[in-house]
Amino acid sequence: MEIKVKAYAKINLMLDIVAARTDGYHDLFMIMQSIGIYDTVTVTQTKSKKITISCTEKGIPLDETNIAFKAADAFFKAAKIKNNGINIDIVKRIPHAAGLAGGSADGAGVLVALNELTGAGFTEDELCSIGVKIGADVPFCIRGGTLLAQGIGDVLNKVKPLRKCYILIAKPDVGVNTAYAYRRFDQCGKVHTPDKFGMLCAMQGRDLADIAGRMENVFEQFIDVVNKVDIKNIMRDNGALGVCMSGSGPTVFGIFDNKENAVNASKLLNNYAKDIAVTTPVSSGCKIVK
Repeated sequence: MEIKVKAYAKINLMLDIVAARTDGYHDLFMIMQSIGIYDTVTVTQTKSKKITISCTEKGIPLDETNIAFKAADAFFKAAKIKNNGINIDIVKRIPHAAGLAGGSADGAGVLVALNELTGAGFTEDELCSIGVKIGADVPFCIRGGTLLAQGIGDVLNKVKPLRKCYILIAKPDVGVNTAYAYRRFDQCGKVHTPDKFGMLCAMQGRDLADIAGRMENVFEQFIDVVNKVDIKNIMRDNGALGVCMSGSGPTVFGIFDNKENAVNASKLLNNYAKDIAVTTPVSSGCKIVK
């Protein structure tokens, strides 16, 4: 028996690091949005008595360091179920090390798939409690949609969803290690704090132009991303309502109210980015494929 899950990527409409914590994590304020780019995670029962992983993308670890492996291991321990053997197959579409939560999405997909496959009956809250132990973005990737994330990313509250729009993402041919990005914050601090209240008001009013104009990510203050300025200028020149970096980078995204403008901008980015796509917001983090 197998369960197949679409595990969606995310962008950060706002990301502020509020403070460093004594446990090594950081307190955050993030407005997070699921987008229509997804990995397909298929969990299949085997008789190997092991957790095995296969993946379409070279360079992704296939051992216990993969967050999908950690998710499966944590699930079986939490459910107190013996693992008779599973294989986790990941079809990667979310760019790796991009600030789009690709690894966390895969971990979330595994938890959702195993809950269905085993009939464990965990609630969404219970799955999130398992997920946060393996990655701070995993709870969001389980719930998805448009959410305010606080704490280390595990305190989630609904905000009004984005209106229909088009999101252009562009990832330069580099990756950014999240742990390195947070070390840079610890070393450098930040020089400007985003207007969190203003963004919450904009989200409440669902004014797309106001939301896009208020987007901000504090990582941009101390993480250098190749071609970022050029990518942002191309997006703005072609009608983007706002542009921002997602997560710890390096992916830059623009929000458009016109699909043609987003597509036109995407065609001009080939010399500046490796992974380019036009997508839309989605209302869930994981979706079981029937």
